Amino acid sequence: MRKTRLFTVMMVLVGLILVLAACGGSSSTSGGAKDAKIAIGPAASETNTVSKILLAAHGLEEGDYQVYQEGFGDAADLVQDGNIDISIGILGLPAGSIESLQASAGDVVMLGLSEEAIEEMEANTGYERYTIPQDSYDFLESDIETVAAYAVLMGNTDTIDEELGYELARIMVEHANEVTHAQGAEMTLENALNGAEGLPIHPGAKRYYEEQGLTVDNPVADLTADEADRKTEFILGTGSQGGTYYPLGGEIANVWNNHLDSNFTNMETGASVENLATIGEGEMDLGMAVHVPSLAAINGEGDFEGNVIENVAFIGHIYPEIVQIVTRETTGITSLDGK
Repeated sequence: MRKTRLFTVMMVLVGLILVLAACGGSSSTSGGAKDAKIAIGPAASETNTVSKILLAAHGLEEGDYQVYQEGFGDAADLVQDGNIDISIGILGLPAGSIESLQASAGDVVMLGLSEEAIEEMEANTGYERYTIPQDSYDFLESDIETVAAYAVLMGNTDTIDEELGYELARIMVEHANEVTHAQGAEMTLENALNGAEGLPIHPGAKRYYEEQGLTVDNPVADLTADEADRKTEFILGTGSQGGTYYPLGGEIANVWNNHLDSNFTNMETGASVENLATIGEGEMDLGMAVHVPSLAAINGEGDFEGNVIENVAFIGHIYPEIVQIVTRETTGITSLDGK
């Protein structure tokens, strides 16, 4: 009798081990993301805000998952180490950090958004459907349906005078070939006004684009910056080192430095929301931002409710910002659904 009971206990334990192995040790056992450890981006970032919206669109409210607020580079490292299950990023395509994760882990899985979630994002945010082609990454087995917005350059109207705004826009377009980052190819005259709709435009940038034959219908920002009082050191707010903003912003700053007498320094930040807020506080001259929070900033909505940013203006388009969500095969997670 004792041997029989011992055998039964052993068989139960073996069964449990097999179940855990099938789940890959993940906190999610259904293929969905409920109870998963999810990196949603740094606090006060556009990624953080968008992550919460798209997770809610899949039936996951705060408390249904464990929140991590690392930058994308740190989050990718945590995914690689198995310390978190999912990382959400708003990145250029292809994203170097995702390629590095695949090179290290070898089993990256990219999660798409459900049709219902895409429709909800299009209806309630400035994001639009975007298809990530299968050939974007060597590990993809099919196209991935997600959403995207535009990364734009916003300038401080108290420190970027008209002539400087003109030169910043001109150099971004005419010397984009000096940017080696893959997203530099997106900085063309044809794309220059992508993401500008509804934003006040810097008068210097407007003058340059109109000289090139573009039609600019945006309201024109008022400047307090004066060329006679122009400073020599400027700060460009970017994002975390594991994302697209920081390395790309560093290259853009170097191109400006090569063609202007002033010195531009890229700064690591929490990205869009932080950059816009810091410009509003007068502590930053230029900032990379998604066009959606930029609209919120000038209208005093969303993260900027009750805090309108009045000293910010559009200077130029940078590249499409694409929501990219990755996990690993070992997590057993195949969708964001809150099952």
